[in-house]
Amino acid sequence: MTDTPISAPVSGTNPAPLPGASDAPESGSGSAPESGADSTSGFTALVLAASRRGPGDAVAQIQNKSHKCLVSLNGTAMIERVLQVVVDTPEVTRIFVSVEDANVLREVPKVAAWLDSGMVVPILSKGNLAESLFSAVQDIPDPYPLMITAGDNALHTPEMLSHFCTEVSKGNADAYIAMARAQLILDKYPEGARAFHRLKDDEYSSCNLYAVTSDKGVQGAKPFATGGQFGKKPLRIAKGFGILSLVLYKMKWLTLQGVTNRISKAIKAKTLAVLMPWAEGPIDVDNPKDYALVTKILKGMEGDREQSEEDRAENGFDE
Repeated sequence: MTDTPISAPVSGTNPAPLPGASDAPESGSGSAPESGADSTSGFTALVLAASRRGPGDAVAQIQNKSHKCLVSLNGTAMIERVLQVVVDTPEVTRIFVSVEDANVLREVPKVAAWLDSGMVVPILSKGNLAESLFSAVQDIPDPYPLMITAGDNALHTPEMLSHFCTEVSKGNADAYIAMARAQLILDKYPEGARAFHRLKDDEYSSCNLYAVTSDKGVQGAKPFATGGQFGKKPLRIAKGFGILSLVLYKMKWLTLQGVTNRISKAIKAKTLAVLMPWAEGPIDVDNPKDYALVTKILKGMEGDREQSEEDRAENGFDE
């Protein structure tokens, strides 16, 4: 996706209005084509950025922010980082953000500019991940194929998202889950241990990156109504997929393909896993420990931008 305006949808059901959301651009100002135009030539991206804890979130409290997505990571707000990656992904043609209040996003100047241009469109989040996704696909005209990422995936890159979209485009499933091998993560970041899924064939971690290509695939979100994080809280597997799936999972009798087969059966939609060859894929900013690790990784990649900004401020070079 190039850095050009994309308007709010103009056909079908419009996204629920949010405080702080801008009006859709008028025709001729970079707006999307009218009904009948090719809106499915690329992926629609949905960024899940709502926070149930608000300023009480442990990561938000590190910098006394009102919302986790506003926390700065090496000099750039988390939500800006995530959205910039989506903007720079050529396979993505539309971007929506599920959030409880668009005014939160407007606290970041660059994100506010994207909202004003219509490049990023806010959608009202609901009580949990599943409800937010169900609502979003109702609000977005022609939503498929829909790539779903999280507002704290601060280490994702356009290359990662492009790889995932390409693999999804090759397949014939209703739903896709991005996964990475545990050893890939530990070889590069020994301190990056996650709640790995220990299966019969290997250990894996979710990259918090998904895609759905049909209404059937969206049903895969139902088990996430309990909160997801199945590696950390395996009892949720029983609630979402049945007690037999939990037993098979705990006994390590399932391969990764076996897991996706069980998911397919439970949600009545074909589900496939996409293996991601990047150690950074599963490392999100879920807690203060993750915050420290992600900040360390970013500074190693980019240099210490926080220190550079402090130096600029001290020397009077801030605009």
